[in-house]
Amino acid sequence: MFTGRIPATAKALDYSLKHWAALTRYLDDGGLPIDNNRVENLIRPWALGRRNWLFAGPLRSGQRAANIMSLIQTAKLNGHEPHAYLKDVLARLPTHKASRIHELLPLHWKPGD
Repeated sequence: MFTGRIPATAKALDYSLKHWAALTRYLDDGGLPIDNNRVENLIRPWALGRRNWLFAGPLRSGQRAANIMSLIQTAKLNGHEPHAYLKDVLARLPTHKASRIHELLPLHWKPGD
Protein backbone atom coordinates (compact mmCIF):
# COMPACT_ATOMS: atom_id res chain seq x y z
CA MET A 1 0.00 0.00 0.00
CA PHE A 2 1.48 3.34 -1.07
CA THR A 3 1.05 6.06 1.56
CA GLY A 4 2.29 8.94 -0.59
CA ARG A 5 5.69 9.05 1.10
CA ILE A 6 8.80 7.81 -0.66
CA PRO A 7 10.70 5.37 1.57
CA ALA A 8 14.25 6.31 2.60
CA THR A 9 15.69 3.38 0.63
CA ALA A 10 14.00 4.59 -2.55
CA LYS A 11 15.41 8.09 -1.98
CA ALA A 12 18.90 6.65 -1.51
CA LEU A 13 18.65 4.58 -4.68
CA ASP A 14 17.31 7.54 -6.63
CA TYR A 15 20.22 9.70 -5.40
CA SER A 16 22.72 6.98 -6.37
CA LEU A 17 21.32 6.66 -9.86
CA LYS A 18 21.29 10.42 -10.43
CA HIS A 19 24.96 10.65 -9.31
CA TRP A 20 26.16 7.39 -10.83
CA ALA A 21 28.97 8.92 -12.91
CA ALA A 22 30.47 10.66 -9.88
CA LEU A 23 29.99 7.65 -7.63
CA THR A 24 31.84 5.34 -10.03
CA ARG A 25 34.54 7.78 -11.13
CA TYR A 26 37.19 6.00 -9.06
CA LEU A 27 36.71 2.91 -11.27
CA ASP A 28 38.08 4.83 -14.26
CA ASP A 29 41.17 6.08 -12.42
CA GLY A 30 42.91 3.70 -10.03
CA GLY A 31 44.62 6.64 -8.33
CA LEU A 32 41.36 8.02 -6.98
CA PRO A 33 40.23 6.86 -3.54
CA ILE A 34 36.88 5.13 -3.16
CA ASP A 35 35.95 7.46 -0.29
CA ASN A 36 36.97 10.77 1.24
CA ASN A 37 37.90 9.43 4.69
CA ARG A 38 41.37 11.01 4.55
CA VAL A 39 39.95 14.48 4.09
CA GLU A 40 37.17 13.86 6.61
CA ASN A 41 39.72 12.87 9.25
CA LEU A 42 41.87 15.92 8.50
CA ILE A 43 39.01 18.38 8.89
CA ARG A 44 37.43 16.72 11.93
CA PRO A 45 39.30 18.90 14.49
CA TRP A 46 38.23 22.03 12.63
CA ALA A 47 34.63 20.88 12.33
CA LEU A 48 34.49 20.15 16.07
CA GLY A 49 35.66 23.68 16.88
CA ARG A 50 33.40 25.37 14.35
CA ARG A 51 30.92 26.56 16.98
CA ASN A 52 33.70 28.33 18.85
CA TRP A 53 35.01 29.99 15.71
CA LEU A 54 31.66 31.57 14.97
CA PHE A 55 32.75 34.18 17.49
CA ALA A 56 36.21 34.90 16.04
CA GLY A 57 35.44 38.62 16.03
CA PRO A 58 34.87 40.77 12.95
CA LEU A 59 34.36 39.14 9.55
CA ARG A 60 37.99 39.82 8.58
CA SER A 61 39.19 37.90 11.64
CA GLY A 62 37.14 34.87 10.64
CA GLN A 63 38.44 35.06 7.07
CA ARG A 64 42.04 35.26 8.30
CA ALA A 65 41.50 32.29 10.60
CA ALA A 66 40.03 30.30 7.70
CA ASN A 67 43.01 31.18 5.50
CA ILE A 68 45.51 30.05 8.13
CA MET A 69 43.58 26.83 8.78
CA SER A 70 43.50 26.13 5.04
CA LEU A 71 47.27 26.68 4.77
CA ILE A 72 47.92 24.36 7.71
CA GLN A 73 45.77 21.55 6.33
CA THR A 74 47.17 21.98 2.80
CA ALA A 75 50.71 21.82 4.22
CA LYS A 76 49.79 18.56 5.97
CA LEU A 77 48.29 17.12 2.78
CA ASN A 78 51.55 17.92 0.97
CA GLY A 79 53.62 16.13 3.61
CA HIS A 80 54.98 19.21 5.40
CA GLU A 81 55.15 19.80 9.13
CA PRO A 82 52.85 22.85 9.50
CA HIS A 83 54.96 24.71 12.09
CA ALA A 84 58.13 24.41 10.00
CA TYR A 85 56.21 25.44 6.88
CA LEU A 86 54.63 28.54 8.44
CA LYS A 87 57.84 29.56 10.20
CA ASP A 88 59.83 29.38 6.96
CA VAL A 89 57.18 31.09 4.83
CA LEU A 90 56.64 33.92 7.31
CA ALA A 91 60.41 34.50 7.50
CA ARG A 92 60.73 34.63 3.69
CA LEU A 93 57.59 36.64 3.00
CA PRO A 94 58.95 40.18 3.58
CA THR A 95 61.70 39.79 0.96
CA HIS A 96 60.01 37.38 -1.43
CA LYS A 97 59.04 38.75 -4.84
CA ALA A 98 55.28 39.09 -5.29
CA SER A 99 55.54 37.67 -8.81
CA ARG A 100 56.90 34.41 -7.31
CA ILE A 101 54.48 34.12 -4.38
CA HIS A 102 53.15 30.81 -5.78
CA GLU A 103 56.49 29.24 -4.74
CA LEU A 104 55.47 29.66 -1.09
CA LEU A 105 52.22 27.70 -1.45
CA PRO A 106 52.37 24.27 0.20
CA LEU A 107 52.12 22.53 -3.18
CA HIS A 108 55.39 24.13 -4.42
CA TRP A 109 57.19 24.94 -1.14
CA LYS A 110 60.71 23.73 -0.51
CA PRO A 111 62.32 24.44 2.88
CA GLY A 112 64.77 27.34 2.84
CA ASP A 113 68.47 27.10 3.56
